[in-house]
Amino acid sequence: MDEKICNITLNYKYYPGVDLYSDGEVEEELLDIVKNYEEKQFNSIIAERKKWAIMYHLSHIRSNIIEWLPINKKQNVLEIGSGCGAITGTLADKSKSVTCIELSKKRSLINAYRNKNKDNIEILVGNFEEIEKDITEKYDYITLIGVFEYAESYISTERPYENFLKIISKHLKDDGKIIIAIENRLGLKYWAGCKEDHVSKYFESLENYSHTGGVKTFSKNELKNIIESSGINNYKFYYPYPDYKLPTTIYSDEYLPKKGELNNNMRNFDTERMILFNEGKVYDSLIEQELFPVYSNSYLVVLEKRGEN
Repeated sequence: MDEKICNITLNYKYYPGVDLYSDGEVEEELLDIVKNYEEKQFNSIIAERKKWAIMYHLSHIRSNIIEWLPINKKQNVLEIGSGCGAITGTLADKSKSVTCIELSKKRSLINAYRNKNKDNIEILVGNFEEIEKDITEKYDYITLIGVFEYAESYISTERPYENFLKIISKHLKDDGKIIIAIENRLGLKYWAGCKEDHVSKYFESLENYSHTGGVKTFSKNELKNIIESSGINNYKFYYPYPDYKLPTTIYSDEYLPKKGELNNNMRNFDTERMILFNEGKVYDSLIEQELFPVYSNSYLVVLEKRGEN
């Protein structure tokens, strides 16, 4: 049922026996890299191989999304959708323990090998709905980094997004926090000519996913409504720039961008895009009109079960 890779335990009790999704052959390449190279070598490998999937899964910039959070060594973290471990290692460095849930065995192996020297990580491999039924621990933090948008694919209810948050909240300590990082379906990059990140179609999120299903991102107001409908009223929005995947700055309502700051706008590294207008100039216009939060490419939302953020 279990496999040990140095200090990491992989629990296969819930694994269905086959990976239901994959990035294809590049996952074998990623596994080879994490088995044979140290993390300090990842940046040079990214530069040499020039593949989006390698940059996305191995870049240290990924962890900027949670590096600043006040997680401490007395706290336990549940990471739902841990993937290849881009966030796991940083969470482990900051916390007492990290419990990962990940549907893919191959990605879990990549995670385990890259973090093999850490002694506070357990990876549960399998479907969240199956694993969740047996979770008894309460966590200080539960992270959904690039995960919440898939809720309708693995929560079998009429209101999957609200129900997902209700289910997760049961496993949160009274003063615990849920961390959501997700694209904004009205993000400026989509207006400017980037394909939607998940389905790779122009304007698909702007048209509210009229041609696709199984994944969905939200505007700020839509996210607020989902959160409040789930029974959580304490939450705070942050604005990762250029997006949550490779963030270099995280803005807040207390510190929003100034005119001239937003010039790193060439997103969609893995696919073609159009350039319909100068995004930097449009951002300046939106900043002047106090509309940046509406058109931020991504959101980071900190939800608290009780108390103030």
